[in-house]
Amino acid sequence: MQDDELQTLFEQFGEVSSAKIITDKMTGRSKGFGFVEMPDDNDANTAIETLNDSDVNGFRIVVKKARPQERSNNSFPRRRYDH
Repeated sequence: MQDDELQTLFEQFGEVSSAKIITDKMTGRSKGFGFVEMPDDNDANTAIETLNDSDVNGFRIVVKKARPQERSNNSFPRRRYDH
C-alpha cells in the first residue's frame, strides 16, 4: 500500500490531514504499518471501529489510536563523542 492508497481508504470516513506508510530507510520497503491523521475525532473513531480487523487488499489490518512512544528502562541517551 502506498501513502495515497492509505489516504483514500480513510477518506471514506472524513477529512484526512496526512497519511504515511512507514518504510525502511535502507530498502524502501514498507515496515508494515503507517499513520493517519484526521482532524475530526468522531470521523477518526468511526474509521478505527470500521477498519480495525478488516481485510484490505488481501491483508488483515489492525487500526488503533496511536499512543506516545514509551521509553524503555534499558535505553541510554545516545551521545556523540569527538576525540
